[in-house]
Amino acid sequence: MDYKTEFAKLLSSRLPESDPGDIARAVEIPQDAAHGHLAYPCFRHAKQLKKAPAQIASELAISLSEKKLPDWANKIMPAGAYVNVFLDRADFASRTIMKVLSEGSRFGGSDAGGGRLVLVEYSSPNIAKHFHVGHLGSTMIGNAINNIYKFIGYKTVSMNFLGDWGTQFGKLITAYLRWGDKDEIERDGLDGLTKLYVRFHAEADADKALEDEARAWVVRMQDGDTQGLSLWRWFYELSMKEFERIYKKLNVTFDVTLGESEYNDKMRAVADELSSKGLLKESDGAMIVDLEDYGMPPCLILRSDGGTLYPTRDIASAFDRRARYDFHKSLYVTANEQVLHFAQWMKVIELMGYDWAKDMAHIPYGLYIFETGKMSTRRGEVIKMDELLNEAVGKTLEIINEKNPGLENKEAVAEKVGVGAVIFNKLYNSRIKDVVFSWERMLNFDGETGPYVQYAHARACSVLEKADRAGGPDGAADFDGAYLTDDEAFEIARLLYSFPESVMEAAEKYEPFIVSRHLVAISQAFNKFYHSRTVLSDDPGERAARLALTKSVKTALRSGLALLGIEAPERM
Repeated sequence: MDYKTEFAKLLSSRLPESDPGDIARAVEIPQDAAHGHLAYPCFRHAKQLKKAPAQIASELAISLSEKKLPDWANKIMPAGAYVNVFLDRADFASRTIMKVLSEGSRFGGSDAGGGRLVLVEYSSPNIAKHFHVGHLGSTMIGNAINNIYKFIGYKTVSMNFLGDWGTQFGKLITAYLRWGDKDEIERDGLDGLTKLYVRFHAEADADKALEDEARAWVVRMQDGDTQGLSLWRWFYELSMKEFERIYKKLNVTFDVTLGESEYNDKMRAVADELSSKGLLKESDGAMIVDLEDYGMPPCLILRSDGGTLYPTRDIASAFDRRARYDFHKSLYVTANEQVLHFAQWMKVIELMGYDWAKDMAHIPYGLYIFETGKMSTRRGEVIKMDELLNEAVGKTLEIINEKNPGLENKEAVAEKVGVGAVIFNKLYNSRIKDVVFSWERMLNFDGETGPYVQYAHARACSVLEKADRAGGPDGAADFDGAYLTDDEAFEIARLLYSFPESVMEAAEKYEPFIVSRHLVAISQAFNKFYHSRTVLSDDPGERAARLALTKSVKTALRSGLALLGIEAPERM
């Protein structure tokens, strides 16, 4: 039952010229069940009815309480400007749990997307640079958004748009030809390339000609220089080996992987179209689009030496994606440092006359920063993802050996829990916040963490396994909701009921942390229930109902963790 819709029907029967759909959308679920299970704010009716919102709420509650309430409602009461309804606990628990059990792994999902296509670009590391902790935000936020949109009925295309072109490659080629050793680079991989990159910047501080040499190499590659392109391909192959290893650890896959270099032959067309539409202007030898009227600095399209820039490539890429996918939405998950960049080139596409510019969105996120400032590849100051994940898995294995040394497949469990801890840590707060990097915080398994949610799932699995071994109802059989009216059980049912709403809200706001927080709340409620109630009760009716509730928790936690890209071990 959609309780919000049913409540809205009751309210609209007492509100003249009201739309039940509008009312249903305004119905809220109070944080504290003591204030009611559903609440409707009456502020919107004050002008029409010429009454104070609190008076409207009081009159509505009295009016609705005068007649027999439907079976699903116990009482309706005013609270300030709100009309609150208290649900029949047994009816609510029974309906909610049956919904979870019947939908299984699809619980929380929907067909709201109607098969429309959403393109999600995320991760997008730079070739020839280590995959570091700074890439975790884009990778895991983007992966979660992609999973969530797919879960609510959209067709998604996940894209890894690699930074495989630009001045950095001119710098690396310059450094390699001056100081590099092929055997050493083959042996050390990205460590060797990083050393060259750091050395280039140290040397360039004293010798400014190095920067000119690097830029010249970029132009030569754009013109098809075989030596430069051969080195570039080698750097690309070395990089992909590391990236693919880390993506495997993070359980991240992509439908499409391509790089900025794909658009080298398409960028001149962008400049030509901008020129033909009178949007391209010369400025100190460079070609720009003036955005002063929109409160932004000019968007650089061509450098004074004829080289292209990031906006040129992003515009060319957007045209290509629109032609290939005819997307409903095209989402770009990158750091909040790039807010201006995306605003500029998306505005350029709008000025070119393409109305689908409104269907693109930049989804910024905050950075991990050191206590001394931002991470810097130029200075060699990065936390490599390999190091972080290995540290997390190692710490998890230590905890398992201490607390549960006999656990089967403990290395595999440590991998799931350790990696899950790192992912959950990034997805537990609003994406936009900068975070000071802390090994202690990243690897903390206590409190509101990924391992805490995984452990709640494993605990539910353990209870169900014990019930199965003992025989009798397994949580999928018929049960009576009357056994689930206590505060602890009802709180779980309430959180399960609102889980699909959290998934939708996470999609609308591009905020996976809404799902993360909801999973923690379900886990906390289940642990409280577990410690205060005997799930495997001797009373058959009570046992069946509590097992059904436990199975629902297991289903919701597993489903929610999967949306975040985290595995749910059955034993810990």
